[in-house]
Amino acid sequence: MQRQRRTPPWRPSVILDEWVQRESRPISLRQLTFFGRTLTESRLLSSANYVRLELPTRLAHRLRNMQTLPYAALTNEHIAHVYELYYRAFELFRKVPAIHNMDDNDRLCEVLRTALTDHLTVIPRLAMGILEIQDSVSGDECDRFMTTLLRSRISRRVIAEQHLALTETFHSPWHFDGKKSSVAPEDEFVGEIFLKCNAREIVEKCAKRARELTAKAYGPKVTIPKIILQGHLDTTFPYIPSHLEYILGELLRNSIQAVVEQTGSSNPPPIEVLICEAAQQVIFRISDQGGGIDREILPYLWSFAKGPRRNKRLKNLGQVPRLAATMEELQLPPSVPDQTENEQSGERFGSSLASLSSRPPDLRLGIGLPMSRIYAEYWAGSLELHSLEGYGCDAFLQVSRLGNKNEVLSTRAAMDGV
Repeated sequence: MQRQRRTPPWRPSVILDEWVQRESRPISLRQLTFFGRTLTESRLLSSANYVRLELPTRLAHRLRNMQTLPYAALTNEHIAHVYELYYRAFELFRKVPAIHNMDDNDRLCEVLRTALTDHLTVIPRLAMGILEIQDSVSGDECDRFMTTLLRSRISRRVIAEQHLALTETFHSPWHFDGKKSSVAPEDEFVGEIFLKCNAREIVEKCAKRARELTAKAYGPKVTIPKIILQGHLDTTFPYIPSHLEYILGELLRNSIQAVVEQTGSSNPPPIEVLICEAAQQVIFRISDQGGGIDREILPYLWSFAKGPRRNKRLKNLGQVPRLAATMEELQLPPSVPDQTENEQSGERFGSSLASLSSRPPDLRLGIGLPMSRIYAEYWAGSLELHSLEGYGCDAFLQVSRLGNKNEVLSTRAAMDGV
């Protein structure tokens, strides 16, 4: 039964209308890199003013999207929770005055950190909400709504976290105003962007984490399949590591669990990861012999809202918001990277991805693949999966090698939905 809450508070729409009329200004990894590589005070202040205008603009469009939902959906406990979070953030950001100096910028950074922490529960609450509102909103519409909000959420976190990271760089002892040496030679980061993501190292890191989590879940009597890497193993490219690690982590977790559950033997077949470097893209192919995907689930593979096991998914999602609240609350095995390693991979300000990717293997949420596809497509990549029933799966992840593609933003909200 869908849980209800009190009537959402009334707010005037005039201010929101003004911000909805603004267009978002898309960015690319290459633009972010060039902008942050030669970091001066004037550039940092320019970034701050972009952030203080862009975040409320993108929030306004998503608030208008939520206002177009049927009233019964908007009063759902989880949807209402997200709506209130978004509106508070919108009010907070739109009232930030123009940034003229570093003190102004530092105050903005405090606002950004607060908002990033407050919004760590958005993903699981949205997922629960759309599973509960299906009496008033169709499954297809729920999927479009979820995709739009998650894509926008990624964009806002990229903008906020990139500016916070650039501010840290500017205040660091090795920074020289306006010099290219503002990129620390030991980490090759420009803000949140790692200029030399190594394909082999990222796969190995994700494989290690996925194998450890699976081993912990299934016990010492189960043999975890090996991961065999092939292809262009020294390929490097600019990317945000936490995005790539989430996608590859989900794919490897799925393959490892499928093989373990399919074979249950002491000699499971290995999982093969092939890395292919082309002129403009890098392709990862993950192949397993885990029996393929259940034909009951296959038609709904990329859906947040449709498919069987709805009650089980709701129950499991209910255990995630608390885990996503802070990094310190995560109850992870000792072998899972700690906060220091998260910082080295770009997760410097806390991430709900960390809690989702490190959840116990038996906590199946039904959102891993569709979320992974949204992350892949955000920087103009793609994610496809081919299943051979009774044999196994091949997953194909394609990412831009040059970082020159603009972020894929959702279309602006319609003005006629109030």
